Amino acid sequence: MRPLSSQGTARRTVLLAARARQHWLMALLLAAGLVLRVLVQVAYRPALFYIDSIKYLLGAYPGNDPPGYQLLIQPLMHIVNPAVAAAIQHLLGLAMAVALYLVLRRRGAPGWLSALAVAPVLLDGYQLQMEQLIMPDTGFEALVVAGLVLLLWNPRPRPWMVVAAGLALGACATFRQVGEILILPALLYALIVIPGWRRLSQALLLCAAFAVPILLASFKNYTSIGQFSLAPYAPSTIYGRVAEVADCGRLSLPSYERPLCPSASQKRLGPDGLDHDLQSPVKKYHPPPSMANHNVMTDFARQVILQQPGSVAGAIGGDALKLFALHRVTSPGDTPISRWQFQPEYPQHRPYITIHGGQVVFASRTPTGGGKVLGTGRQFGGGGPVVVKPLASFLRGYQLGGGYTPGPLLAFAALAGLAGSLSLLWRRVRRRAPVREAALGCLLTFTAGAAILLISDLFEFNWRYQLPAVITLPPAAGFAIAALLAALRARRTAAAPAGPGTAEPAEPAGTAEPAGPSRPLPVGGQALADGLEPGHGRQDDHGERDQDGQWQPARAGLGRRAAGRGPHDDGGQHAEAARPRLDLASGHEPGQEPGEGARQVGG
Repeated sequence: MRPLSSQGTARRTVLLAARARQHWLMALLLAAGLVLRVLVQVAYRPALFYIDSIKYLLGAYPGNDPPGYQLLIQPLMHIVNPAVAAAIQHLLGLAMAVALYLVLRRRGAPGWLSALAVAPVLLDGYQLQMEQLIMPDTGFEALVVAGLVLLLWNPRPRPWMVVAAGLALGACATFRQVGEILILPALLYALIVIPGWRRLSQALLLCAAFAVPILLASFKNYTSIGQFSLAPYAPSTIYGRVAEVADCGRLSLPSYERPLCPSASQKRLGPDGLDHDLQSPVKKYHPPPSMANHNVMTDFARQVILQQPGSVAGAIGGDALKLFALHRVTSPGDTPISRWQFQPEYPQHRPYITIHGGQVVFASRTPTGGGKVLGTGRQFGGGGPVVVKPLASFLRGYQLGGGYTPGPLLAFAALAGLAGSLSLLWRRVRRRAPVREAALGCLLTFTAGAAILLISDLFEFNWRYQLPAVITLPPAAGFAIAALLAALRARRTAAAPAGPGTAEPAEPAGTAEPAGPSRPLPVGGQALADGLEPGHGRQDDHGERDQDGQWQPARAGLGRRAAGRGPHDDGGQHAEAARPRLDLASGHEPGQEPGEGARQVGG
């Protein structure tokens, strides 16, 4: 038994080494990301806390934010301490990179391109700092990535994948309310890739699954504060955005809303200051006795948007462009970027997060500007706040010295994602399977990223709210470049002269063209129409059904070709096109689904 065991161990070692060589760049980046996260964990203990951490740990200001992260972190704190919670978030960061890498490979992107597309998730200093914070952003990102990967894992997601993706994307909205917008890109993608009558039924499944977490979170708010809403007081937070640009001299407003108009000096506070600073008009405002403060603020914002939409849109557009700046700085009126940077000392945010007696003290702000103590770090365990200064100095130097995703790179990624998404309007792209699958991946990731970023900027610009760009825009660019590479390969193949007995050149690993509905399957010498082409009808579904069993995801070590098929055979397409009928495999009865015995890994 011992020799056999030794042989098995040696075989596994050889296979592992081969895989490492195959994915060497991703392995190096993953190792670097792991090392950086370990350094962050050691440098700042037990974890980092921000102003909003009191909402999730101690239930401060109920109704201002969705309760999803609170429902997760509060029970978790009864089991583990903040250091373990931060470690879990760091693991989620690594898992997001791996998941995006795998789905890029399955969609035909080469290994080097897939690794570079997820490098920002692994190495961005702002991402690392956010994972160390007890805040919902990392969980939000992980749920977004889970939903996107589930939809992209197969060329046409199976019903259970659609349901799981809907649940994940709906759950992300209970962490950050901007996630509600993600139903639109997900629904658009499902309507494009799912054929025939199943398009409607699975779109309904997606919407129903998406609604479940939101309804449950809304019911939680109803039981605690009597408001059946995901974040009943959140709409009033758009006040700062509109008040900054409002020209109150030209606004038609009820008399009781006039005091909400800021002065010129108050406008210089910016959207965040107008929402939270003690000098803001809202801090001294008293609505009529029959009205709630947040309802009056929401109506004021609505009037500004309806009467002066150009000013509001211009402010949102200007803030959206800040993401692509060469350097990350704080513009006048913005939330200070220093809040998302590693500090040489343990960060405090008075009066909410302070240190007294060797413990973190959590407090809320009183109407007079003081602090009301809610609790201390001792009740959560993990020890007092500690900073290892040499490591903290290294991490700060890394982050501020270029250890982040630069704006011009994000601008390139956004343009590439837009171009890759629009390429689906080109008939030739839609009819070439490898190009189409990569372009569809680009469409979903780009539209998801653009939707999250724009809806965030609708409220205010905050460098924290720009982090979803890291998990969406570079992968979208990866899909776009993969589609371009596949198109160039197809053009070279078509232009190459083919003589008798000349074998078609094999595609590089990771770019195999999936058989099935991504390309028309010939029946009796007639090619079926593409599901995206005009005139696509029910009869086309006969040749498109259950492609998941036929499509073998190409990969370098992540997939395999069906036995007996050439690299461009498409399940026997070229051989069958010359025959007057479709031959059945031995033992296959009419009506049986093709490819039932070759189900795809992960589907």
